[in-house]
Amino acid sequence: MHDPPMLIFLNGFPGTGKLTIGQALVDQIGGRLIDVHTQMNLAFALTEFKSPAFYDTVRAVWKIADERIAELPADVPLIMTDALREGSDWSAETWERIERLAETRGPLYVVHVHCDPDENARRIGSAGRDAMRKSRKRALALQYHEEGRILIGGNANNVLELDTTALTAAECAEAVADWIATR
Repeated sequence: MHDPPMLIFLNGFPGTGKLTIGQALVDQIGGRLIDVHTQMNLAFALTEFKSPAFYDTVRAVWKIADERIAELPADVPLIMTDALREGSDWSAETWERIERLAETRGPLYVVHVHCDPDENARRIGSAGRDAMRKSRKRALALQYHEEGRILIGGNANNVLELDTTALTAAECAEAVADWIATR
């Protein structure tokens, strides 16, 4: 595995490649991957999106996940994904959780995952996203670009801005691993 412990947080808007990069990163450095949909799909399946029950369900899943995370050996990297943005109370609450986890699993490496708007719209429209309860709304991807939404985590000690437009997931994972090795 990897020594010392670390938490790699892949933060990017829907369709930028967070999950596939996370999977490639696990293949490259080992570790455990907890993507945003692993944590939220129970709530999507059983509750109304953005209802109090939805948020309560996600928090309950977090509690279980955080207990298991605490039991992981220190040399097992933890890789997490999400789409956290400035100006969202839910994103702020989620970011606080990431920072708490980093206190014991750190250092925290934040990777802001980006791609150009046309590529983002193409990726978000791919059919494979439905099976994972992921959004396929191309307008959503373009909206994030047009509004200039800012990703949370830019003020962390270790931040990499990663443009995935012309890179494969394996190339992205290699770039992340190489960047971490220099920190």
